[in-house]
Amino acid sequence: MLTNTRALLLAGAVLFNPHVSAAQTAADDTQTSAPAETEETEDDIIVQATRSGRRVQDEPVRVEVIDREEIEEKILMRPGNVAMILSETGGLRVQVTSPALGAANVRVQGMDGRFTQLLADGLPLYGGQASSLGLLQVPPTDLGQVEVIKGAASALYGPSALGGVINLVSRRPKAEPEAEVLLNVTSRDGQDATAYAATPLSESWRASLTGGYHRQTRQDRDGDGWADMPGYRRWTVRPRLFWEGADGASAFVTAGAMTERRSGGTLPGRTVPDGTAFRQEQDTDRFDAGLVAQAPLGDVTAHLRAAGMTQRHHHFYGQTHEDDRHTTLFAEASLSGKAGGTSWVGGAAWQRDSFRSQTFGAFDYAYEVPGLFGQVEQEVTPDLTLAGSARVDFHNRYGTQFSPRLSLLYRPGPWTIRLSGGRGFYAPTPFVEEIEAAGLSRLEPLGDLKAETARTASMDFGYRSGPIEANLTLFASNMRNSTRLETIATDRVRLVNAPDETRIRGAETLLRYRQDGFTVTGSYVFVDATEPDPDRPGRRQVPLTPKHTAGLVAMWEEHDKGRLGLEVYYTGGQLLEDNPYRTRSPGYVEVGLLGEIAVGKARLFLNAENVFGKRQTQYDPLLRRTRAPDGRWTVDVWAPTEGFVLNGGVRLKFGGGD
Repeated sequence: MLTNTRALLLAGAVLFNPHVSAAQTAADDTQTSAPAETEETEDDIIVQATRSGRRVQDEPVRVEVIDREEIEEKILMRPGNVAMILSETGGLRVQVTSPALGAANVRVQGMDGRFTQLLADGLPLYGGQASSLGLLQVPPTDLGQVEVIKGAASALYGPSALGGVINLVSRRPKAEPEAEVLLNVTSRDGQDATAYAATPLSESWRASLTGGYHRQTRQDRDGDGWADMPGYRRWTVRPRLFWEGADGASAFVTAGAMTERRSGGTLPGRTVPDGTAFRQEQDTDRFDAGLVAQAPLGDVTAHLRAAGMTQRHHHFYGQTHEDDRHTTLFAEASLSGKAGGTSWVGGAAWQRDSFRSQTFGAFDYAYEVPGLFGQVEQEVTPDLTLAGSARVDFHNRYGTQFSPRLSLLYRPGPWTIRLSGGRGFYAPTPFVEEIEAAGLSRLEPLGDLKAETARTASMDFGYRSGPIEANLTLFASNMRNSTRLETIATDRVRLVNAPDETRIRGAETLLRYRQDGFTVTGSYVFVDATEPDPDRPGRRQVPLTPKHTAGLVAMWEEHDKGRLGLEVYYTGGQLLEDNPYRTRSPGYVEVGLLGEIAVGKARLFLNAENVFGKRQTQYDPLLRRTRAPDGRWTVDVWAPTEGFVLNGGVRLKFGGGD
């Protein structure tokens, strides 16, 4: 869990460009994936998915950039999915949504996880509205970097990016063949095996292939007969092909397949409090493909993006069996150009997100959203840059939606100041967190819901001098028509729009000192989120949103020798909803240790997570006394459920110019 010590500070400001090309991203591999060891190198870092191709410190909108070296640290801790990479970025919180299956989503600055758009190389390969388990089914093996945009990003990405965007950028093959193999085992009977290979095919063509196998045995940590850690078996494979023409044209093609069998619920021979066994399982099969291409046309450049994804689920919630299919189709064409201090891009996009249930057909939907978008960035002076972007979406269910965003960058001396504000919208679906955990069987068919909308704003102050770096971000958002579940009977719920705004105010701070391979990073996040109280007049704190979180990380590392790290994280109390044991959680502290040593081409690693074994079931049971109206047998997760976990293994690297 070692925090992104470099990534948060490389967090400069780039408004993510969905028109990323192989030529842009492969132009200088050492520039984008090598560690930023000097100020000069850091100054040259370009976010791979930028619209204008500016340096990271030259863009008006702040983006957190997690580079390859930081990703490699997280791979040693959890090779099976990207959750660990995201959970330690300031302002992001990975929230478990289904204790039975371990599903989780990413909340950005206090906003619900369903508002976060998950992309791969700028494409919606995991769906326009990725499920909570989707986050846990993406291996980090072939990631080159991760880019996080916080706040309403509908101005560029439409209705799925109301809260922010997480873009997973793949590694680009180098000029020499390279390969990497990682083997990992855990003290909770989990195993991971991943492999990555890349090679040039000719002067213009390069290719890569990634594959993995991941498994975990179902675990009952507190002996109550309910799985605190789900069991799963998952296979993944992803080939990629890159082409670069001599005239600057380029193309990138990717395809992927994933199959997973995941199980939780009661263990054999055990029951829930009503005396019955409760089977909870989900089988997933996903296939996707995507294309990104660009070609220069005189003074402008033409861009094309396209993607398709289909995902089949087989769910078991006790005796209820639900089969469904999610499908996403996407296409976009645009033109971009630059003249003097002005850069621009404009284009049209179309996306279709559909859901088909074989069991509960009343919840089927097909959202088709054509849209037009544009962006202009203007360098007013060498220290002042303004940017504006806007998008108009023509939603077939929720009508015409306008999403603007304005940003400003000012750099006086060692200081960097950014201002940004925007509006976005989200098209409601049945899949709020409770329904993803319990299924559709107790949900009423959706009524006349309104689109969820938000206005977000942020002010960012950065400072750098010698070995000291600091950053302070103030953020705010006002959401209208937020959807939530309302109980209408002991076994029935319905989805409604909240009658008033959800308001979020907060701040992120980061301070880092780095000298001679030794780094100390401190961070603190404050979130004050309130919403209309559903039970009485007035407002309340948003449940499962801690006001205070903090972290302290110390790491020593030396290239080709190894690394040692210590981390301490604090999570403050949270308001709990419909929990029979308590109304508010206590704060808790987690401690982690990481060690790695290089032996020739091999790197041996050992990682200890949650050293003191902090676990929610040390306080209260996870199981409820009676089943909730929405169908869940468990309370919400507000602390770790797995306790102490030790993992270790070996990573082997070959080629790549080493």
